[in-house]
Amino acid sequence: MREAFRRSDKARLASLLPAARGHALEPWAAYWELKARLEEANPLDVQDFLTRYAGTYQEDRLRNDWLLLSGKRRDWAAFNAEYPRFRMRDDREVRCYAAAADIAAGKTPSKDVAEQVRRDWFAQRDQDDGCLYAAGLLHQAGVLPYQELWKKARLALEANRASLARAAVALDAPQVAPDVAAIQQNPLRYLTSRAAVGTHKGQELVVLAIIKLATQNADQAAQQLDSKWSVQLSPDDRNVAWGVVGKWAALSLSDQANSYFSKVTRDADLSDDLLAWKTRAALRAGDWRAVQRAVDAMREPAADDGAWAYWRARAQLALARSDADRAAARAGLERLAANPGSLGFYEKLALEELGRPISVPPAPAPLSADEREGARRHIGLNRALLAIALGLRADGVREWNYWTNLHVPGGMGDRELLAAADFACARQVWDRCINASERTKSFMDFSQRFPTPHREAVLRQSQAIGLDPAYVYGLIRQESRFVMDARSGVGASGLMQVMPATARWTARKIGLDGFVPSQINDRDTNILIGTSYLKLALDDFQRSMPMAAAAYNAGPGRPRNWRNGPVLEGAIWAENIPFGETRDYVKKVLSNTTDYAALFSGQPQSLKARLGQIGPLAPGEPDLSRDLP
Repeated sequence: MREAFRRSDKARLASLLPAARGHALEPWAAYWELKARLEEANPLDVQDFLTRYAGTYQEDRLRNDWLLLSGKRRDWAAFNAEYPRFRMRDDREVRCYAAAADIAAGKTPSKDVAEQVRRDWFAQRDQDDGCLYAAGLLHQAGVLPYQELWKKARLALEANRASLARAAVALDAPQVAPDVAAIQQNPLRYLTSRAAVGTHKGQELVVLAIIKLATQNADQAAQQLDSKWSVQLSPDDRNVAWGVVGKWAALSLSDQANSYFSKVTRDADLSDDLLAWKTRAALRAGDWRAVQRAVDAMREPAADDGAWAYWRARAQLALARSDADRAAARAGLERLAANPGSLGFYEKLALEELGRPISVPPAPAPLSADEREGARRHIGLNRALLAIALGLRADGVREWNYWTNLHVPGGMGDRELLAAADFACARQVWDRCINASERTKSFMDFSQRFPTPHREAVLRQSQAIGLDPAYVYGLIRQESRFVMDARSGVGASGLMQVMPATARWTARKIGLDGFVPSQINDRDTNILIGTSYLKLALDDFQRSMPMAAAAYNAGPGRPRNWRNGPVLEGAIWAENIPFGETRDYVKKVLSNTTDYAALFSGQPQSLKARLGQIGPLAPGEPDLSRDLP
């Protein structure tokens, strides 16, 4: 039935449904059958389903689908009948439809409603009906000013989503929406073909063109601003334009990035994303005063993010002129290090900055028999694990996440999460074990968060080639969460997520005769190939763990380029990695490695020592990594 659902084979689904009656996964079977024909379904069919499977994840999942369909149809009676019963409340488009439904009922939208729609609309990366429609209604009602519509257009065009930008512009000025296509096609020509602007729409289009040009060539965009457009833009628009130019210069690791950001006269005009890139550029340039100013300008919750809390405290320490200044900086580090439910990358760095080594935290109180039994009798958790065991991993994962995080506001309590993680660990569903355990806020159970499946095989192979087992486990945990048959969208496979081409090259390099790509899915072969490649990368990048991890994730060519420029402490280098996925990956692999080392050794560990310093090769030093694929 799952395969028939993927093919939208309604007849096949209908014929198979009777055979699924009474099965533990019947709610999934019934959901697929009704979801496939939801657009032509009778509302009574929907109500029958919601009644039959009341209280299940599948009930709320179908309610989510029905709310989206009702909103699309502008059937506000059907929407309002079900929205109060919607438990997950995690669908941005549904929230936007809820605002539209209230306006349709004659309610005057509040500023809070407008702000919620704005946040949800700005967060949408693909065009949807609900948030665009709600934004238009709010704009007509006078509570979403035109500036917000153009801000959405800026974000969309910067992300190379011209259709989203054009739709946003059309809400304010449909007559100039076609200009967005011209800007998308050739922003430099658009800018050079115009002499001056006199209206807010003209200024907004120029800002769009500057933003688009910055994504292609930050220096050209800076030249356009300096030579022509800066004086014609309002101060806040000029600041945004320079902020975007600075961001894209920072993404290319240009030495000009910090100087471009210095042209921003008011940091409050920049979004938190631009302020984050201003902070990164300032870190790379060693400009601690700019670091502090940028973080101070961030809004909540961005300013409370561990990264920016840490770098703000570091800036305060670097700029301190008195004991009071140093005490304020240490207080920020203390707040970050005192998080009882997290010991992530920046929490560890804060601990080390305070002179405290990184150790395994105290284990929580053992689970009681009743707590264990509660998890083992939980029908939703059982259904999730059964789906995963039968190969329906994506569906099982969604159901698991629903029960642990979305079934009630705030999700399960810490002791329930501890019991759920224990249940998944006992069933060797390691990714769900880690997922549930990582949600606890008042304590950390490292035995759950950092499990060591396949320990004999990993230790044997790591030790045979001189690779730190903690590093291998830190990487596997991030790559696959120990899912044996994990497969990425680009074709990487197995525990260590090895690409076929990389596997063939590594097999030849280590003399593994007769290797064929299908062997990647064999556990021991996957570990052999993955650890061998990691060891080659580590050796070729002068034993730099951050650079080898970056090479494993993004390919070796990129970190070869990212190392050029000033010599940086490893944490600053990692923070400036241009790819968000790789930046997060390197931090988590190194953080995981430190935790596994603490577990294995029973001794305090240093994350900073593993990060080291990173910079260009010394003159005449050979680049051994050139051979890595």
